[in-house]
Amino acid sequence: MNRNALAYAAVVVLAALTACGFGEDAAETAPAAADILPTPSPSGATPSPSAPAQSPAPVSLPLLEVEAAFPNLSLDRMVHLTYAAESDGRLFVVLQPGRVVWIENRRDAAEAKTFMDIRDRVSNRGNEEGLLGLAFDPAYESNGYFYVYYSAANPRRSVISRFSVDPDAPGRADVSSEKQVMTVPQPYSNHNGGHIVFGPDGYLYVGLGDGGSANDPQGNGQDRTTLLGSILRIDVSTLDSEGRYSVPQDNPFAAEGGGVRPEIWAYGLRNPWRFNFDRETGELWAADVGQNAWEEVDVIERGRNYGWNVMEGMHCFSGGRSLTSLLRSGSEECDREGLELPVTEYGREDGCSITGGYVYRGSRLPSLAGAYVYGDFCSGKIWALRRKGGSVTEQRLLVDSSLRLAAFGEDPAGELYMLSFDGGIYSFQQP
Repeated sequence: MNRNALAYAAVVVLAALTACGFGEDAAETAPAAADILPTPSPSGATPSPSAPAQSPAPVSLPLLEVEAAFPNLSLDRMVHLTYAAESDGRLFVVLQPGRVVWIENRRDAAEAKTFMDIRDRVSNRGNEEGLLGLAFDPAYESNGYFYVYYSAANPRRSVISRFSVDPDAPGRADVSSEKQVMTVPQPYSNHNGGHIVFGPDGYLYVGLGDGGSANDPQGNGQDRTTLLGSILRIDVSTLDSEGRYSVPQDNPFAAEGGGVRPEIWAYGLRNPWRFNFDRETGELWAADVGQNAWEEVDVIERGRNYGWNVMEGMHCFSGGRSLTSLLRSGSEECDREGLELPVTEYGREDGCSITGGYVYRGSRLPSLAGAYVYGDFCSGKIWALRRKGGSVTEQRLLVDSSLRLAAFGEDPAGELYMLSFDGGIYSFQQP
């Protein structure tokens, strides 16, 4: 067994014990794997000249390669890439220790300029802590507001704050303008989630993991009286002088009472590591990092329960404090009533920490149009799938890369980027 194979095997063993999210030690390469599902074959029939034309067969998902999108740049611990406005030629990159930098969206870009530096407020003592999320207000061009998600210490907590751009220096944030919107106590250093994004409805969506450790020891995934283990939906357009947000009245649990948190949009998540809206359909796609065996992709819908810690992926979870999971006569059984199953999953033979991406809506790769693209931090594998009528119709491995794939990014044109902990920003290329 060569050095890379030994390293990958070590990652898989470690992941089986402690899989948490991005940032686990990963191998440089991973063994190749077959496509997850076969590609549908188009009909071989050819219409006669007098017959009505048949609808074109679906375009098969392509095999791709990755290459450096900005070969003159190298940035450490990148966890997100986004843009402020469609008319802005810059891309903004979130660096986990506590900075946001911007680069020109040109292949020859050679400089990353500081937009915000809050390292004095950010705790990155835990491998999954730090500055984790950035979302520009839909009205950023007129109000200059943007939002960040970061970890803080003493006590350990996650903070969502609003900042303003510096009116005297539009290329930089005014770090004195912080208005804290939400603070969530964190019992452990891992499973922080950390992604924030504005939906097509103008509300801010916030992803929180189950609080950390292993097996969800506090049962947060199935507890709607805590914000942990959920994707939240809040209205920040109404912030008052104290930073208080409001809850949209059509949130699924807004009128529940009994201590249920009205901010919750969906729950039963372990560690949602990146979720994004399809800019064409409005569907919300999320990747949820697994515990011991299964990584999953979900389409998040209003009020749904995504199963953790009763289930891991499509399988009953019998570890930890899952009260409804048990082993009977060597067979796995649990109460799945009311639980939403993933769109797809993969096991430890393909990786150990899923990284959620985007539905591709760019123009450079027409054969990828409408496909959800996602990958794995540990193996570097990147897949895509198409879904119709609630079923996966096509799915395949796009590229078996050596990237330490921490995040995907999207530019205003819908083109995708991959952020790797080797310091590079990558894009797709046809072989």
